[in-house]
Amino acid sequence: MIIRGAWVLTMGPDGALEGGAVHIEDGEITTVGSYRELTRRHPGATVVGDEHSIVIPGLINAHTHLSEALIPGMGSDLTLYEWGERLVTPVSRNLTAEMAREGTILKAAEMIRSGVTFVNDMFVHSNPGTRASLGVVEGLAEVGLRGAVSFGAEDALGDTSSIPPMPVEEVLEEHHDLASAARESGLVGFRYGIGTLLGQSDELLEAGAATCRENGWGVHTHLSEVREEVVDASLRWGRRPVSQARHLGFLEVPLLAAHAIWVTQEDIETLAGARAGIAHNPIANMILGSGVCPLARLRAAGLEVGIGTDGAASNDSQNMLEAVKMAALLQKVHELDPAVISADTVLEMATIGGARMLGVEGQVGSLEAGKRADLVLLGGTVELAAVHDPYQQVVYCAGPGSVSDVWVDGRRLLAERSLTTIDEAAQIARGRMLARIVAREAGLSGVHSFI
Repeated sequence: MIIRGAWVLTMGPDGALEGGAVHIEDGEITTVGSYRELTRRHPGATVVGDEHSIVIPGLINAHTHLSEALIPGMGSDLTLYEWGERLVTPVSRNLTAEMAREGTILKAAEMIRSGVTFVNDMFVHSNPGTRASLGVVEGLAEVGLRGAVSFGAEDALGDTSSIPPMPVEEVLEEHHDLASAARESGLVGFRYGIGTLLGQSDELLEAGAATCRENGWGVHTHLSEVREEVVDASLRWGRRPVSQARHLGFLEVPLLAAHAIWVTQEDIETLAGARAGIAHNPIANMILGSGVCPLARLRAAGLEVGIGTDGAASNDSQNMLEAVKMAALLQKVHELDPAVISADTVLEMATIGGARMLGVEGQVGSLEAGKRADLVLLGGTVELAAVHDPYQQVVYCAGPGSVSDVWVDGRRLLAERSLTTIDEAAQIARGRMLARIVAREAGLSGVHSFI
């Protein structure tokens, strides 16, 4: 199959190819070049796209929480701590593997429609014995979306409910089970999840660090997201969050830290020295009033920074194209400098930059021969009717309606704006039913009558 466009933005050594095309076969990119050359080399190949389309690598959603898939639109106008206490914690006690699976399918469909081909998820739940996080692997496999999964366990939230915290042994067992499920799935990787350092007991933190070293697991956590986190860490340990992560040994393994907003220059240099990755989540940071990520300082220190939507209850959508645009605009207004970040830089963060941050740049993130066939075709809509600078128009003009086709591992998950692997209407109905159940069981029924 040949996918062609007016422009192919490879995000690799070939840069932007005008009149370019990509040939894929058996899930792999075999050739990237001019459309004329590819049709000569591959006569009779099916052609998708036209001389007005734009072809890009699949977008990489660097951080989200599919555990929030069934509760969007319920947590606005709250600080992070209030949001966690009133919404996420009550819901996390009632999540099941079925809810995880069905919610994952629902939000995977939303992500695919905005050009996502890889999602890095942290599933947060505190429902002992359910192994709820494993439902995410099942959901991703059902849809065909590539990703990495983690279980964001927390056992020291000061919860006064009748449900006790999950025992350390059970938490570690779920991590192992999730790692095994991910390994067997083919398209899904695994990281050891830590909801927050403050949300875990010292016993679990120390056991987790040892487990990561023993198994060679990377870590996915939140770090220095809000000022209160820095203050509370200093009171509990006498160290800032980044220093405590280093003290525990979490910088000795590949670390992916979401947010990194309230960081000092020393924190940044510590993270850069450990070759950590940062997931920037501009929309959630704005909704929760958390602060603005010091993107320029992070990148100047050599840190790889990707872009994430964050969860469906803190964004509240999974529209990756919106997150990409907001990542650029927030920095421009915060720095009072329209040139502080360019469209091509932001798109790089959402593709090959995100892949490098996750350690999968050898497989995905750019359109190069030998990489897996994860790519997106945009066009055929009014917002892309006239294409002058393709980078600017993908970042500032495109929306989910602009995405016509999406491939993951060569499999066409979206074909002419129709999802191919799920019954979308049936999935919406299941999601609506489960949303009512989880809200009722969490004691949230009646907060919003439309649920």
